Amino acid sequence: MNRNLAIKLGVIGVLIMLLMIPLLLIGGMVSDRQALRDGVLADIARSSSAAQALTGPLLVVPYRKTVREWKTHSKTAERYLEEREYRGRLYFLPERFELNGHIATEQRSRGIYQARLYHSDNQISGHFQLPAQYGISEDYADYRFEPAFLSVGISDIRGIENDLKLRLNGRELAFAAGSADRLLSSGVHAPLPALDGVNGQRLDFSFDLKLQGTAQLSVTPLGRETLVQLSSDWPHPSFIGEFLPVTREVSASGFSARWQTSFFATNFAEALDNCVSRDDCQAFNSREFGVSFIDPVDQYLKTDRAIKYALLFIALTFAGFFLFEVLKRLAVHPVQYGLVGLALALFYLLLLSLSEHLPFATAYGVAASVCVALLGVYLAGVLHSALRGGVFAASLAALYALLYGLLSAEDYALLMGSLLVFGLLAGVMLLTRKLDWYALGKPA
Repeated sequence: MNRNLAIKLGVIGVLIMLLMIPLLLIGGMVSDRQALRDGVLADIARSSSAAQALTGPLLVVPYRKTVREWKTHSKTAERYLEEREYRGRLYFLPERFELNGHIATEQRSRGIYQARLYHSDNQISGHFQLPAQYGISEDYADYRFEPAFLSVGISDIRGIENDLKLRLNGRELAFAAGSADRLLSSGVHAPLPALDGVNGQRLDFSFDLKLQGTAQLSVTPLGRETLVQLSSDWPHPSFIGEFLPVTREVSASGFSARWQTSFFATNFAEALDNCVSRDDCQAFNSREFGVSFIDPVDQYLKTDRAIKYALLFIALTFAGFFLFEVLKRLAVHPVQYGLVGLALALFYLLLLSLSEHLPFATAYGVAASVCVALLGVYLAGVLHSALRGGVFAASLAALYALLYGLLSAEDYALLMGSLLVFGLLAGVMLLTRKLDWYALGKPA
């Protein structure tokens, strides 16, 4: 290879490596701005209410149990009967649990950042079936039962927007603050009237719960049979948790989804027993489902993805410059390569700053148009032809359009990127297939 050509290629390689410095700085700025945005959103959630998780209701029956045990006196060897009293709680899951909710979303702004809040209007109903003698197979007379209560777990009680009233077998009872049980952490509970623990009893319950939250709403399906139906005006839901909806409809005006589970699928009876007897509550606390109100256009994520293609973008542009030098016998100075590279790098800074104030597609179009116009005017002078500058600007515009396609097509980004690189390589090979590389740089 001609020495001058080798030197030129080496200089171009060094320039590409040097241009990685501003790209890395811009990438760090993207992370910083994203962290700042996340901090503001978390602060908005702390000021209003966080993501909500609904667990229950759960029927809790506290008891005291008398245990009699024969003991032998250590000194006199006499036997005597010792009585001890233990405290505990019986837990009952609902036979049927239904939740029908409608969710309305709104935006809260702080500076240039916006958080998505929701207001969920829920109608909750179902029934418990108490077994005879509370299902106790031991001596029932050894148990003394305290007043039972219904406990509902709500992860952030600040989001409760209505005065909660429990309707139980036709009677209206008031809820009190706190779940009153360690299994459910925060929430509310309703003290119940005397229950028929001897013969067993069916308890039909219902209550309305208006709940405000941020980002996501999840439900724990405690019922032997659980039916949850949610509808909302949010058109971009992300369904989360261990169970997907049985049916769902998503449109531009919102979504509706329906979940249905049973004890056979959730195995909550065993999970509750492990939580109470072995203090292993991982399964009890993790089997939930719900919906996340995500914003499909995350400008920071898309800008970060765009920067990942920056090296390829700059290399392709420099390769185009080099082809002009080779095919048209034009001399392009390394300083001119560097200025064009800096203009390409500043595109990402413009994209980041504009996308915080404009929709991402608009910000991308503005940043790309400004850079293409600048480079078109500059290259018309560098290449000594307005036509050549226009052709190069049009090529850059096509590259920006392809880059936007890569950013938008998440599932097909790798395929599109592979085809793009292969197509460009094929074009270079076809254009230079008859070129005598050994003759480059020699006097005519």
